[in-house]
Amino acid sequence: MPRIPADEILIAGHWRRGGGLPIHTVNPADGSVITTVHAASVDDVDEAARAAAAAAAAPEWRGLLPHQRARVLYRIGDLTEEHAEHLSALQTADTGKTLGETRALALSAAGTFRYTAAALETAEDALTPSRGPYVTMSVYEPIGVVGAINPWNSPIASDAQKIAPALAGGNAVLLKPAEWTPLVSLAFGRIVHQALTEAGLPTALLAVLPGKGSIVGDAIVRHPLVGRIGFTGGTGTGRTIARTAADRLIPAALELGGKSPTIVREDADTAQALAGVMYGIFSSSGQSCIAGSRLFVHSSLYDSFIGELVDRVRKLRIGPGTSPDTQVAPLVHHKHRDAVAAYVELAREEGGRVLCGGHSPEGEQYAKGAYYLPTVIDSLPNSARVCQEEIFGPVLVALPYGDEDELVAEANDSVFGLACGIWTRDAGAAWRLGRRIEAGTVWINTYKQFSISTPFGGMKDSGLGIEKGRDLIRAYQRQKSLYWGTDTAPLPWAN
Repeated sequence: MPRIPADEILIAGHWRRGGGLPIHTVNPADGSVITTVHAASVDDVDEAARAAAAAAAAPEWRGLLPHQRARVLYRIGDLTEEHAEHLSALQTADTGKTLGETRALALSAAGTFRYTAAALETAEDALTPSRGPYVTMSVYEPIGVVGAINPWNSPIASDAQKIAPALAGGNAVLLKPAEWTPLVSLAFGRIVHQALTEAGLPTALLAVLPGKGSIVGDAIVRHPLVGRIGFTGGTGTGRTIARTAADRLIPAALELGGKSPTIVREDADTAQALAGVMYGIFSSSGQSCIAGSRLFVHSSLYDSFIGELVDRVRKLRIGPGTSPDTQVAPLVHHKHRDAVAAYVELAREEGGRVLCGGHSPEGEQYAKGAYYLPTVIDSLPNSARVCQEEIFGPVLVALPYGDEDELVAEANDSVFGLACGIWTRDAGAAWRLGRRIEAGTVWINTYKQFSISTPFGGMKDSGLGIEKGRDLIRAYQRQKSLYWGTDTAPLPWAN
């Protein structure tokens, strides 16, 4: 068990006990309570926002040149890598994920800060074409205080993807981690706090405020000093945040749910496709917004492909995230496990055939954990609820298809549009399908590969705006135009 943070949260640059209700963090592998952390209160949010606004406006931060801010980001990246093993162990205890995955997430967070630092050092203002006796420039300035609200499935990576560009843009950040999984965000907060302290910068530039979304998240979104919101999570909550942001006339970037199709064409390399489909849905125990949860297989190979898939899924190794042999770890919380199980029961009621899984694993080693077997279901139409609603667990629904037009119509028959996977040897077909599918990210003969340098976002109910990419820093800034007159004569109307 990693060292557990004290019952302290980061408010206005100081570590202290929150004024809200206690949060009992639970290890989903065995149901044990890891620790108790007191949530932030609404008053804590207000204090943090006011201190953040003062920190963002402080000359020692506001006056930094881009390469000087970049140096702070590089330091955060180095410290994150230095403490990667601790961050990984803490996140595994809190979320249940495998150590291999949480280690990769911690290193990804370090890389995000380094990439953002490099992008900041090389970002340019624009000298725009003149259309009169003046020189025009477009420059970028900080928003001030931004809110970052993140989910429980990949805390440290999500934190970095919001904090890094926000700080690069010259802002202060109010971070609200998910109520179920606050520990790694609090540990990450200590890393940022250390880097700011070493640089002699205001430590109130980052606050870490765990608690319920309906209390802490709502207070952040509504606070008059918060000028931008970044949210990753469910579509319902995203709509609520979007309405509040619209009323306040502030920008909001929303990375929401998904029900992503994976497509196996008749010419696919089936060995490659089988491995990719399994990884796309069963890694992270299916708890991923881009999970490939709807599988479309060409009817000519449907029976053989699904038969082999089911055989392989039954052999996946279930266990705690701390075991190096584990492929499918427990779900994040027993309540979430029960919600996933309810969807499988709904599939049975709708006439679905459960080909494997469909219940929690048996055995004493699983009795207290939030485990659920990787599950494959077929014999349902694409209109079935389990084909349309995000389950966020290790549940795959398989559907045969005939021609490409039928495939595209069914793949796009979803309120979501986050991701898609295509397995084919035909480059032309991959290009054609990739352009026709309504999704923000399309993987061809691979899945769940990410680059911080590549923009990521969704269509339809999967979100609004982007994360990642070189231009993301600009999303955390305001653009201003400057006109420099070059004609010494008075303006004509003054004569």
